[in-house]
Amino acid sequence: MSLREQKIAKKKEDILRMAISVLSEKGYDGTTMEEIAAKLLMTKGSVYYYFQDKQNLLYQSHIMLLERSMENVESVRCQNLAVQERLRQAMVVHIEYIIVERSGFEMMIKPERYFSEPQIETIFKLRDDYGKCFDQLILEGIEADIFESVDVKIVRNIILGAMNWVTQWYSDDGRQDKTEIAEDIAYYLLHILLKKKI
Repeated sequence: MSLREQKIAKKKEDILRMAISVLSEKGYDGTTMEEIAAKLLMTKGSVYYYFQDKQNLLYQSHIMLLERSMENVESVRCQNLAVQERLRQAMVVHIEYIIVERSGFEMMIKPERYFSEPQIETIFKLRDDYGKCFDQLILEGIEADIFESVDVKIVRNIILGAMNWVTQWYSDDGRQDKTEIAEDIAYYLLHILLKKKI
């Protein structure tokens, strides 16, 4: 990627992050491109240079968050660590990231409200690919006789559901920071899978 392309990618990401913040604060219908541009100290035309419209901006923000999530977990999966440690770390990075990007993830709950069928298919494909990262770790642990033999899809959905719900109750003012919370949650969720010693 050339320096110019890197600058454009960085500018687009800055716009997406600000847009997520404004959209989550005022709601999709209550936000205009002018307000997003004003928050960025840009003209509306400059924002339109990067994005077709508000809907495209929201869609691209969803794609960005999902792709970053995938990169985070893939960086853990390829480490030379025991499978239970890789799964634990994958949970920690997932929780930390959704806390940092809480506004964006909260807007991802009902994509059918905003997007066309092809866009929804792309989003669901990325979500499915992301879930498979956890499936593979769980399967690896079962094959290594470290994890209980479980219905992988059900357990993966339980784990992702529990982790994603953190956005609904986590507070920056709480007694634990995001890393401590992530470590605790990962510890408890991992015990769903670990074989019990008799």
